[in-house]
Amino acid sequence: MRPKEIQIQKRLRMAMLLLLSACILFLLKGWANGNLRSMDSLRQYIGSYGLLGSVILTMIQALQVVLPVLPDFPGCIVGAAMLGAAGGFWINYIGISAGSLAAFWLARQYGKPLVQRLVPLEKYDAFIAWMQKRRSDQLILYLAILLPLAPDDFLCY
Repeated sequence: MRPKEIQIQKRLRMAMLLLLSACILFLLKGWANGNLRSMDSLRQYIGSYGLLGSVILTMIQALQVVLPVLPDFPGCIVGAAMLGAAGGFWINYIGISAGSLAAFWLARQYGKPLVQRLVPLEKYDAFIAWMQKRRSDQLILYLAILLPLAPDDFLCY
């Protein structure tokens, strides 16, 4: 792997660690103050951060696509709790779309070696083999990303 790719990978790991640390602190503070006992208390807790709460959720959703370690479902629940169904949908949609664009750009920019480092090798090989058996790649990718519970974060790469 080239030095530039190694540097980007280190930066992505550091960003993920910082984000994960911030999320853990956020949850611990909420738990200690009793803000995680009900949906209303959770909504009030997140709402106390104002616009920053929406920005953080959007960034979390984008990063969970770029570094496919975290599931996106908890972020969707928090978005709906924080802003209601419509507002949560848009916050999650913007974050996941931004993360998908970033993942696609990284894959195009740094190629197969970077993708193989971010995506587990067995999943990478399984997706490649699965796609090579199909004729209508675009339709299959569209359906796989559209359907719930599909590994859509991996497919962005």
